[in-house]
Amino acid sequence: MTGKQKKAFWNAVQTGLIVMATLIMLVPIAWIFMAAFKSHVDVYQLKLFFRPTLENFALVFREPYNLGEKLWNSTLVALATVVIAIPIATMAAYSFSRFRLRGETVMLVTILATQFVPAVVIILPFFVMFRDVGLLDTRLGLILVNLAIVMPFAIWMIKGFIDGIPLDTEEAAMVDGSSRLQVIRNIVLPMAAPGLLTAGIFCFILAWNEFLFALILTSKDAVTLPIGLALFKAEEGDLWNLLSAAGIIIMLPMFILALMIRKFFVQGMTMGAVR
Repeated sequence: MTGKQKKAFWNAVQTGLIVMATLIMLVPIAWIFMAAFKSHVDVYQLKLFFRPTLENFALVFREPYNLGEKLWNSTLVALATVVIAIPIATMAAYSFSRFRLRGETVMLVTILATQFVPAVVIILPFFVMFRDVGLLDTRLGLILVNLAIVMPFAIWMIKGFIDGIPLDTEEAAMVDGSSRLQVIRNIVLPMAAPGLLTAGIFCFILAWNEFLFALILTSKDAVTLPIGLALFKAEEGDLWNLLSAAGIIIMLPMFILALMIRKFFVQGMTMGAVR
């Protein structure tokens, strides 16, 4: 084979692998999307052409599934987690980035190490603690758990982005008479906005999709969407048409959010996480 033939061959191989990987990712989503509009009979048949129905989306919001309550719980918990986590993580990240703290390396490594602890290891202490203080099956309990999950990630990501902001701009502003808080508000936050937005997106996704803690710590009042999917069972087995409709409802906010902030998302990832 000549050099051009080898290059064409490897290009074809790379293209084939990309197409295969794309199909592996998209085929399950396409199947879920089609099943969400199929009847209970059609969902068990490999039909590409069928009569679509919207009844599945109406059924999931009725008794006994009540997906609306679970949608409200997931939305409230995820938004509250982001609203609380990002300001706290930003202050911590700024402190680590701009001040020389005693034991700074140990603290940063400890924060990062918490991400390596399997959730199943710490679920029992959370259960016992929340049972004793009355936080079982409450949205507040889920918010506290999600904060423990997302805070280390948010601190590290925002710190990486703040590290990329030139220190000269802050020093020049303070020479002109600005206080530290004014510098943070007028210079650091606007320049770090893409990174904060990116961290907020990831925090929202983690809180939105969290399953294990919600499964153990909730039973009725604070059940979230991922746990609600387990309810779509009947005597004849799993109700795949209703599961698919609920799955579309869970995925839809992620797709809309990604489309709205894709520019800032890419900028925050490239400038913050890998710098």
